[in-house]
Amino acid sequence: MLTIGNFDGVHLGHQAILNRLNEIAAQRHLPALAMVFEPQPKEFFAGADAPARLTSLAEKLSLLQRYGVQQVACMAFNQRLRQLSAAEFVEHVLVRGLNCKALIVGDDFRFGCDRSGDFAFLKAAGESYGFSVEDTCTVQAGSERISSTRVRAELEAAHFDHAAGLLGRPYSISGKVAHGQKLGRTLGVPTANVLLKRNKVPFTGVYAVEVDINGSLHQGVANIGMRPTVNGTKAVLESHIFAFNGDLYGKRISVIFRKKIREEQKFNGLDALKAAIENDIKISKAFFGTNGSDQPL
Repeated sequence: MLTIGNFDGVHLGHQAILNRLNEIAAQRHLPALAMVFEPQPKEFFAGADAPARLTSLAEKLSLLQRYGVQQVACMAFNQRLRQLSAAEFVEHVLVRGLNCKALIVGDDFRFGCDRSGDFAFLKAAGESYGFSVEDTCTVQAGSERISSTRVRAELEAAHFDHAAGLLGRPYSISGKVAHGQKLGRTLGVPTANVLLKRNKVPFTGVYAVEVDINGSLHQGVANIGMRPTVNGTKAVLESHIFAFNGDLYGKRISVIFRKKIREEQKFNGLDALKAAIENDIKISKAFFGTNGSDQPL
């Protein structure tokens, strides 16, 4: 049982497709399989002008597994794939490559180099090749369709509660903690640094956050961006975790964004940066209403 899409963010609209995928897969005793593309088609065509990803590939795979997908086919989106017509995609990828028996797609799904492939095309192709095709209705929040674009807009506006309502969970960024310049430790505010393996980040700034470490939530403050005060060249997510002294290097953490404190900015020296960080910590602790004690997940 197959579904196809970008699944960026794996929001409630995607989850509706995955729920139906799992339901049909169980009925027909088939594995639940999702096909995704890397890079995402918009990234291939738009390059640097493509929108920021909500989820890295690793995060997407983890979320797909969480919502019941048993197998993932990750297709390299390259010149060869983008030149396939809709008919060629069906024949070479779905039929010969995956031996597709049943397919479910979103109601806005399009494919093929000329974008002529849609639900009607798949339905006719399924009748020819012997696989069933089903589409899903649009999932709405209020009067608007839930989409990755809408989630992205809510995050950019720092409306994290609204974004959570579209995602079905709080928005987070996950990754392994890497060694950095140790500047935070020098300033008395050690940070857990996560390298962001994506061309763009969905937002930048300083935030009150909760950090999931091995299933427990710890409150803190985080900066996501280029670190202009120290002339950073790559986007990094740096989290100062209150009341935590463990070694996190090489471990995977998840940073959950709760409230925006301020924009990222360039300060005139490290003393000014330290003063700003101390104020960020004060604001974050006031938001959580705590002195920094850990909270269970």
